[in-house]
Amino acid sequence: MLKLKYPSFLKSIRFKKILIFTLFFWVGTSSYLAQYTEIINANQPGFSESPYSVGAGIYQFENNFFLRNLRLKPNSPRTQSGGADLQFRTSFLLEKLELNAHFNYQHDRVAFEKIYTTGFSSMIINAKYLVYEQTYEDKSKEIRSWKKRGAFDKKRLIPSVGISLGMNADFSNKINDSTRLTPKIGLLLQHNLTPNFNIINNFYFNNIGSKFSEFSHIVTATQNFYNQYSIFFENKTVFQKNQKNINLGLGLAYLYHKNLQINTAGRFLFEGKAQGFYASVGFSYRIDRHQDRYKVLDSSGTEIQKEEASNKKQLGFFKRFLGIFKNKDIKTQEKKNLKKKKNNFFNIFRRNKKESEVEKLEREIKELDKEMKNDEKKKSKKKKNKFLGIFGKKKKESEVEKLEREIKELEKEMKQEEKKKRKKERKEERKKEEE
Repeated sequence: MLKLKYPSFLKSIRFKKILIFTLFFWVGTSSYLAQYTEIINANQPGFSESPYSVGAGIYQFENNFFLRNLRLKPNSPRTQSGGADLQFRTSFLLEKLELNAHFNYQHDRVAFEKIYTTGFSSMIINAKYLVYEQTYEDKSKEIRSWKKRGAFDKKRLIPSVGISLGMNADFSNKINDSTRLTPKIGLLLQHNLTPNFNIINNFYFNNIGSKFSEFSHIVTATQNFYNQYSIFFENKTVFQKNQKNINLGLGLAYLYHKNLQINTAGRFLFEGKAQGFYASVGFSYRIDRHQDRYKVLDSSGTEIQKEEASNKKQLGFFKRFLGIFKNKDIKTQEKKNLKKKKNNFFNIFRRNKKESEVEKLEREIKELDKEMKNDEKKKSKKKKNKFLGIFGKKKKESEVEKLEREIKELEKEMKQEEKKKRKKERKEERKKEEE
């Protein structure tokens, strides 16, 4: 059996109060800005972490299979490790809050020695919250000035900020067959310098309160191509008491589907005096159950604007949580509005409203069109039955037929007048030439 040892400060009442306060602070100050994206947004194959969450209703699995090789000296035995890096990410209740679990299962082997170890090297349960999201100007709408459209937006120098808090169960450092639970705190920054190029900086303080506490910094630069490929370069530096570990990596990711990503990476390891390499291949997949929030509509289909912006800040978390169940009533109301639009036939039996001038004109135009069509049908019948029409009686002309006949007569007169004018002009030109 494993005996869990907790650091002494975790048992203090003050630490528990701070932890509870931070959790309620996250929940109470959350806004409803969406973090959902139409395509998958995975952290793999890098070690860094974006401050953005996956979005409510998303269940994302990120799997990475790796091979690790280290050697202290050219002639010394080398340690080989192979395994799987598994991560599960989801978000619910709040768009900006993400919960994730990170597991690392590996098999270690020392060459030329009969030393083997297999199991979970680390297990981390973490919560991430987006504190500040930077917004940018839409330069595509700028038409007047080419310089303004192509100018760099200085707001892109300000990063989006996120924080993370988790518990780290480290099984690799076994002392007296015991496992320690230690907290992990992180600061996450992301600079979107262009729509296709971003830089992520992560600062972590891990294994707090233990003998193996460490500080790490990860910087990742990512460039996207053709909306399907992305290349990244990453530098991870871990500062420990006795040594400094450096990890330099380069990788490629391919978006096979909007919910599926395939990736690979290669790294050079410098851990103290030891050197080695790290290679990985993996994929990320998500189950998309995200639903957009509903809008309250009236009987005519227009959106009802409520004074929610000012009231949301005053409402507590539990009132907002209970308000989620009101979406069912809103959904039924939207369905009723759609049925009303589809079943316009029943509106005939209702009382007629007063017609406006525009509606009158439209109605009269439609009636004239119908009359014209009927007249054309009658004319076609007359042409077919010309022989019988000779002996038949002449029918009275309708108003439309009279108008058509008068228009034709006017056209003939206009043509005749134009011909006369042309003849006169020609005669005058001839006289001038003869003179």
